[in-house]
Amino acid sequence: MEVLDLARLQFASTTLFHYIFVPLTVGLSLIVAIIQTQYVITGDETYKKMAKFWGKLFLINFAMGVVTGIVQEFQFGMGWSEYSRFVGDIFGAPLAIEALMAFFVESTFIGLWIFGWDKLPKKVHLFSIWMVAFGTTISSLWILIANSWMQNPVGYELVDGRAQMTDFGAVIANPNIFRQFPHVVAAAFVTGGFFLIAISAYRLLRTSETIEKLMFTRSLKTGLIFSLASILFVIGTGHLSGQFMVEKQPMKLAAAEGLWESEAPAGMSFFQIGDENERTAIVNIQIPSLLSFLTFDNFEGLVPGINDLNSFYQEQYAEIYGPDADYVPPMIWMLYWSFRAMVGFGMLMTLLALVGIFFWWRGSLANKRWFLVILPFTVVLPYIANSTGWMLTELGRQPWIVQGLMRTEQGLSPNLTPVDLWISLIGFTVVYGVLAIADIFLLWKFATTGTGSDSNLPLPDSSSGDLQLKSAY
Repeated sequence: MEVLDLARLQFASTTLFHYIFVPLTVGLSLIVAIIQTQYVITGDETYKKMAKFWGKLFLINFAMGVVTGIVQEFQFGMGWSEYSRFVGDIFGAPLAIEALMAFFVESTFIGLWIFGWDKLPKKVHLFSIWMVAFGTTISSLWILIANSWMQNPVGYELVDGRAQMTDFGAVIANPNIFRQFPHVVAAAFVTGGFFLIAISAYRLLRTSETIEKLMFTRSLKTGLIFSLASILFVIGTGHLSGQFMVEKQPMKLAAAEGLWESEAPAGMSFFQIGDENERTAIVNIQIPSLLSFLTFDNFEGLVPGINDLNSFYQEQYAEIYGPDADYVPPMIWMLYWSFRAMVGFGMLMTLLALVGIFFWWRGSLANKRWFLVILPFTVVLPYIANSTGWMLTELGRQPWIVQGLMRTEQGLSPNLTPVDLWISLIGFTVVYGVLAIADIFLLWKFATTGTGSDSNLPLPDSSSGDLQLKSAY
């Protein structure tokens, strides 16, 4: 493998591994805050136990996210120093603000929340977990502001071969961030929701204790409702992102659809076998006019194809990169199927949440053992959707590392050798593998063992709907 391929593989692997932890951290922090709010409002000790149980799993995941995230910072200097030199004046600002403002807030209030149980006033302690949830979300915002600048550069000028910020307001108000941020954060909420669904279903299948059944019944209902609401938001913001994409990154949209030639109206591809060497489709099953409708809200819009866009960019950038430079992303097949995996698993999660809520509404969820048996395996679904979504986002931007300004090969550190990258890639893989094993072990251990039930915890009144199977399930 060449240096460029190895450098991209290294960054992609460490980034995707780090992103395993990020959405669960964002999603669980808000869920724990909501559950603890219910405890403060109702005084029901069961909600307190729920907050502690899910909070413990949140803390394990948060710690792993911090450890793996640190490596990301080093890679900018190790493998991509030319990129860092080019964008440092702009890219560094949101990253610094994220560390100084959001992460410090998040870390400080995590400490108060961990050690403040039964020591701080209830409302002060509740405020601390809401600040943790706020911090994780705002941290995501600043990271996505930096990423949005790579997708849609704004508020800059080129000075001596470097991008320098001229308008900080334009950078933080990048039109891309208004689509990307809510989409990514809502997907993180889905991750947290399905984590609750999977663990709660597993525990319900294996417990006979009244308090635990009550805890995990409530957790399952919370996960189902939270997930469905978040999925609907993901769908809406994803639609808006696609419409913005055709304006700013039409090649990414064309590659995601395997649209080799421009079409008006354009059909949405359902299944395709393509020839990337000849840049044409061999087999392509389409839903007529649907892509035009989703992109332009009408059935007649022209969607530019890969080949026409490549010719356009070759003419536009001929003086900079030469007339024969290629602007087609590599591995179109991966982009095509990543998009379908993201959407497909998203629709599957929608169906599961709807079925679960329907069974709960009918009062029959407790009797649907076959459904409870399925739910623990659904924990992987949001992770697949998240990972394939980011593969589409980052791979679809290629060959640009900064859209329209810098090609990926220009961002490499000089004097890198394949040996350098193999050593670091293997090292990262080993370290991350150990961390993954530790994380899975800890999450499994604390998610599947006892909840630390207090034998003195008062049971709800037997006449309460929570203990009637129909209402509880």
